[in-house]
Amino acid sequence: MSGAECMKNPPTLNSASGIGNLQEIGGLNSYVSGSIHSKLAILLISDVFGYEAPLLRKLADKVAASGYLVVVPDFFYGEPLDREKHDLQTWFKAHGIDKGCEDAKVVVEYLKSKGVSTIGAAGFCWGGMVVSQLAKYESTIDAAVILHPGPITVDDINEVKVPTAILAAEHDNIFPPDQAKLLGNALSAKPEIESFVKIFPGVEHGWTVRYNVEDESAVKAAEEAHSDMLNWFTKFIK
Repeated sequence: MSGAECMKNPPTLNSASGIGNLQEIGGLNSYVSGSIHSKLAILLISDVFGYEAPLLRKLADKVAASGYLVVVPDFFYGEPLDREKHDLQTWFKAHGIDKGCEDAKVVVEYLKSKGVSTIGAAGFCWGGMVVSQLAKYESTIDAAVILHPGPITVDDINEVKVPTAILAAEHDNIFPPDQAKLLGNALSAKPEIESFVKIFPGVEHGWTVRYNVEDESAVKAAEEAHSDMLNWFTKFIK
């Protein structure tokens, strides 16, 4: 998953961005937005650039405005990918998908211990692969949205046990449209699991959280994906 597309348009990280606050959730520093009294929570799992990305936090605030408690944990323990500092293979080895999934489970259990009853999870790129793993555990989350993920296999999707939406880009060598269609077919073969797969025309990998805010068409495409994500959670996280 270390292709050039994964690194394109890196955000300028800002620890003070967003209208939420920082808390420790399940042992991880986390950006938290929304009412702490909500019984409905959404876990947003970042791409390799981590939880201080301003557009990701802006999305968290938008989802929180719909009544959810939104948690964006720092799964990289203060070490998001920095091409100038890190060797790619070493970084990815240190921040594996399995480790991310285990950490996410701890966050989910913490939220449940505080009274949250229903939890959805959305993941972007690296985070999309983590969410594909979380979705295999029916007792962990209640709905999943996977956005322009890294490589996900049919075997992964065949193990999904919760309603799952996949939002993919037309131009994406990491997760090509044909792979999205293949996974869509696999999901359709599981009638007991509600699913939704959509390929967005004219966009590239990372378009939902690494778009150019001055590009009207890029903003529109990102907001369409955000609305699809929120609609999926509205349907199942209630």
